[in-house]
Formats: sequence, structure tokens, C-alpha cells
Amino acid sequence: MSLATPTLAPPPAQIPVVPAPPGHPRTRLLALDGLRLVAALMVCLYHYAGRGGVVSASWHQNPAHVFPTLSGAAVYGCLGVEFFFVISGFVICMSSWGRPLGDFFRSRVARLYPAYWVAVVLVTGASLALPAVVHAVRTDEFLVNLTMLQQPLGAPRVLGVCWTLWVEVRFYALFALLVVLPGVTYRRVVLFCSVWTLAAVLSTSADGPWAELVVMPHYAPYFVGGLALYLVHRFGNRLLPWGIVALSWILGLRMATEGLWHAGSPRDPHVVMLVVTLAFAAVAAVAAGWTRWAAWPWLTTAGALTYPFYLVHEHLGWFVIRVLHRGWGVPPWPTLLITVCGMLGLAWLIHRFVETPVGPRLKRALRYS
Repeated sequence: MSLATPTLAPPPAQIPVVPAPPGHPRTRLLALDGLRLVAALMVCLYHYAGRGGVVSASWHQNPAHVFPTLSGAAVYGCLGVEFFFVISGFVICMSSWGRPLGDFFRSRVARLYPAYWVAVVLVTGASLALPAVVHAVRTDEFLVNLTMLQQPLGAPRVLGVCWTLWVEVRFYALFALLVVLPGVTYRRVVLFCSVWTLAAVLSTSADGPWAELVVMPHYAPYFVGGLALYLVHRFGNRLLPWGIVALSWILGLRMATEGLWHAGSPRDPHVVMLVVTLAFAAVAAVAAGWTRWAAWPWLTTAGALTYPFYLVHEHLGWFVIRVLHRGWGVPPWPTLLITVCGMLGLAWLIHRFVETPVGPRLKRALRYS
């Protein structure tokens, strides 16, 4: 998931920069902050009203029966993850430009871990208070979860959404080793996008876990599309980056439809393709400079809340739904509204009292360690 929207850095001297159009922003891209919150809310609605499983127990019935109309749209909310990945490709390319590998590593650790640790502790506490919603894990499993390496180690996940973080971490590692380490340039990013796309296509017919673990063919098109869109933003309308974006969009349509639609599925394949297209189009609008008008200060807050909200909303939201709806008899719609607002409020507390003070200190500590 994209985790920050840093400022634009001057490009390396060896790569000529296409002059930016008049009014082209050289500051924080606030529209990206808004898009990140939209993607997080999409996933949230999917977890609350678009799927079955544990949330059905919290509502005491399938959400499709509780919210017949909303559920029909919420089933597509899972595509907010793919939306995140497109944004992440854009942001990681932007944030790494002109920075050495050490700075890139420290910034990612300081951004990812403080809120993540708090979320793991909170959800573990909820599992002890109401095991019917969240199953408690053993102490060793809890400790492994704090490392964010629970999936490759085969430990149960405390946070249901942390599988996306494992995807993000693998993307960071690939990009850091192949692009950031030698120095980020236009040509290196283009080469990285091209080789990764080719590897992703070839790996779809390969057997064995390594193809999925390293190449990530089902997610590569979204990251690659975001990387190429940043090149469009930085260097202007060049044919090659737009060609990479177009190919990534086509592959993304295929991967999303193949993964989410089948006979009897509640999802329409054409709607799946429409949502993926809108995700690419929204980030493309930022890349092309069409969102300069979106300069509202509250978008900065929206972007700051996105990551902690994404971490805590699933299991803790099911916990709140169960207490409000099944325990206290609050009607469905007020329960849904209170839960979403409550998770946003909790995200603000984590950002204000954890991320803001701890992140910079952790980054400084890593610099001098």
C-alpha cells in the first residue's frame, strides 16, 4: 500500500527533464492523499458489507441481506487493494528519486512499523476480549507478527489486511535492489518496468512458489503502471511511459477479472474492469496535472489517516459491529456509520500520538545505528 506522498526532488543531472507545464506543482500532491483514502474506504466497505465470513456473525446474518443495495456495490471494494498498488508505484518512484538506498530503507521502516505495531497490539487485545470475532494467537505467533514476516514463516496473521503489506514489502525490495541502489533514473525505471512486466507474463505459466513470491504476476501490473505514471508526471507526455501504462492496464484488467470473476460470482466482469480502469485513470489524472485544483488542506489529513485506518478497520470494525448491533441492538445503518467514523477516529489517534512522534525518532535512530 502507498504510505506517503513526499515532495518532488530535482532529477539527476544526467537525465534531461521535460519542462513542466505552467502551474505544474512542485509540492505535495494532495489529490493522491484523497485517492488513498478512497481506496481505503473501498476496502472497508467490502469488509463490512461486501463479504461473508466473520462479519456475517457480527451482523447476525450475511451483509447482502442487511444492506441489499450497498452490498451489491461493496463486493467490488476489494479492488481498492489494486488501486492502492497503482498509487504505491507512483509514490515510491517519487519518494526514492535522488535518495540513497539507506534513506529509502529508513523512510520505509519509519513509515510502516510504528502504526503497524500498535495495530497488532490492539487487535491482539481485542482477540482476548472477544474471541468470537478475532482468534487469539500464541505468544510466538504474536512476536513473529511484529516483524511483518509472518506469511513467509507460516505464522497466523493477526491483521487480516497484512497480506497486502507483504506484497508491498516485496515490491520495495525489488525496486530498492534494482533501481534505488544503483541510482534512480528515467532509463532504470523504464528498464525495471519492462523486465518486471515480461517476467510477470512469463511466470503465469511457470510452476513453483518462487514465481509468485518474487515476480508477483497478479500484482506487478499495478505497481508498474504507477511507476510509469510517475515518469509521465515528471518528464511529460512521452510515448514509452504511456505505452507501459497501457500495457499494465490491459494486464491489470486480465488479472483482476481472472481473480475475482467466475460462474456464480456476485461480481460482473465488466464492472471489475471498469473499477480497475477508473483506478488507473484517477492516478493518470494526477500524473497529467489535471488535479491541481484539488488543493484542500484536509486532504493532507485524509492521507495521514489512510494507513492506520487501513490497518485497524477490519477486525476492530467487526468487533465494534458485533457490540453495537448484536449486543446493544443499534440498527444496521447507524452501526455502519458509527463504526467507520470510529475507525477513522482511532486512525487519527494513532497518527497523532504514535506515527507523528515515533516515526521521525525511529528514522533518526536507524541513521545513527
